[in-house]
Parts: sequence; C-alpha cells; structure tokens
Amino acid sequence: MVVDVVIGIIVGVLILAAVVAGLSVRVVQQYQQGVVFRFGRVRDEVRGAGLVALVPVADKLRRVNVQIVTLPIPAQEGITRDNVTVRVDAVVYFRVLDPVKAIINVQDYNFAISQVAQTSLRSIIGKSELDDLLANREPINQGLELMIDSPALGWGIEIDRVEIKDVALPESMKRSMSRQAEAERERRARIITADGEYQASARLSEAAAVMSSTPAALQLRLLQTVVEVAAEKNSTLVLPFPVELLRFLDSAAETHRRAAGEAVAAPGKRAEPEEPEEPVAGDEAPSVRGVEQLELPPLEELLEHSPLEPEEGSAGGPEDAPEGGRDVA
Repeated sequence: MVVDVVIGIIVGVLILAAVVAGLSVRVVQQYQQGVVFRFGRVRDEVRGAGLVALVPVADKLRRVNVQIVTLPIPAQEGITRDNVTVRVDAVVYFRVLDPVKAIINVQDYNFAISQVAQTSLRSIIGKSELDDLLANREPINQGLELMIDSPALGWGIEIDRVEIKDVALPESMKRSMSRQAEAERERRARIITADGEYQASARLSEAAAVMSSTPAALQLRLLQTVVEVAAEKNSTLVLPFPVELLRFLDSAAETHRRAAGEAVAAPGKRAEPEEPEEPVAGDEAPSVRGVEQLELPPLEELLEHSPLEPEEGSAGGPEDAPEGGRDVA
C-alpha cells in the first residue's frame, strides 16, 4: 500500500509539472514578436522567435506579426480640383516596427490604418486634377504615403508604400475624353498633311524652274506619265495636251507671218496679198496696208454748220439768188 501511495504521488507531480510547463512555455514564430504582460504591466523586453518561458499565471504573451501587410483601400468617390467626379481605390503596404506601441497605443492597428488611408485618399482626390490621377500618379502616391505615415509613426507602424490601383470615370467623361483625343489626332493629321503639301509644292516649283529652262524635259515627263498610266491596263487613256506646245505653235506662226511680210517689202518681188486677220476682242483693229486712212471732222464742227447753209466762199450766195426772190426748192 505504501508503494501505491508513492506511485500516485509521483504521477501527480508529473501531471502538475506538465501543466506548469504548458502554462509557462510558449512558441513564437520567426515572423512574429512576443509582448509579455506581467500582472497587466507590459515588459520592456520583446521576446523573439523560439521558446519563451513565462511565469505561470503571472505572465501573458501577445504575438505580433511583423510581416508586411497588404491592406486594400475601398474605392472612394470624390470630386477632383477640376470638378470631375471620380472613383479611386488604392492599396497600402505597411509593417509593424514597434510591437509594444502597436499593442499599447492603438486598439486595432489594422482597422486604424484602413480608416486613415480612406480619409487620406479622399483628401488627396480633392487636391489633385484628373490628368494627374490618370498620368502622373507617382507624386500623388508619395503625398498619400506621407499623409498616412504621419499618424502611423506614433502607433509603431511603418508605411512601406501606397499605390493607386484604379480610377473609374463616368461614361459621359469617357466619351468627352475620346472626342478630345480624336480632335487632337485630327489636328495633328491636318498639320502633317499641310506640311507635306508645302514641301511638295517647294519641290514642284524647283522642278518647274528646271523644266522651264529645258523644254525637252517637259516632253520627257509627259511621256513618262503616259507610260505610268498605260501600265494600269486601263481601257481609256487621257493624254493631256501641254500648254507649252501651243505656245511653240504660236511662236512658229508669228515667225511665218514676219517672213511673209519681209518678202512683200523686198524690192523686185511680188507676194500674194494676205488675208486680213480677224480682229481680236480687246485689241485695236489692224490698219489695212496700202489704203489711205481718212479722218472725219470733229462732231462739234458738224453741229455748228447746218447742212442747208452754204459754206463760206462757195458759189450761190445771196446775191446769186434767182430773180423774183423765189426760192429754189
């Protein structure tokens, strides 16, 4: 019976030792840090990873995750500085730098960081313009990070980075922006087309100056154009008639007329009379060669003298009137 009592005592001691060991030993993971409270007061020493020995009943351990936490910020709707309604969502990356402050100074640091991030995001939307939210996000991200990091430092939390994920625009604003982009592209296309026409006209003017000094070059260019058109196997070939050829024929005709006039004026030669040229509108009528031109008296002199009055010095004056004072009909 004495042996049974001894065995029972030993078993009880072992059970009590196991219970005490279970109450006084804790395991802290590598990505965690432990904060120990002894009778409600926090210990200055922060326990690292591994086995942590605690005083049974007196000590209490709080594990704090020191990994970088990814916290999405719910989409916030606001009005930008240029009066455009947008809906913006972002994401915050932070980690616990001081576990004691994160446990003591704030009740739930995850919820606190989420609320500060939402208010800061709404504030940064009102201070920014739409173009900055769409194309120049880096300064906005830095400003948002500073706004969140300011209260988080007192909580023992370090903000690693903040990024804006998406900017949702109304459909009317999307249509307006697409029309603006289309108008801008149309403007650039017109400028490029006008620039090309200007350069082409400059080159054409230089080519015309070269061709004007060499008339044969224009004929060669005409033949080259005919070859290019004929290569398309069209049923109809339009052949332009150059104006320079008309000028050439006109100059040849003028040379022929001058030669004919010199032949008539030459002595001992008789040439056939030329047919009179038809007058051209706007030009003076050519004078007929060999016919004397008679000039009529001015109209005022004709009106001063009546056709029934005899001219001075002519026969048949009043003294030559027939006898009896009869008028001759």
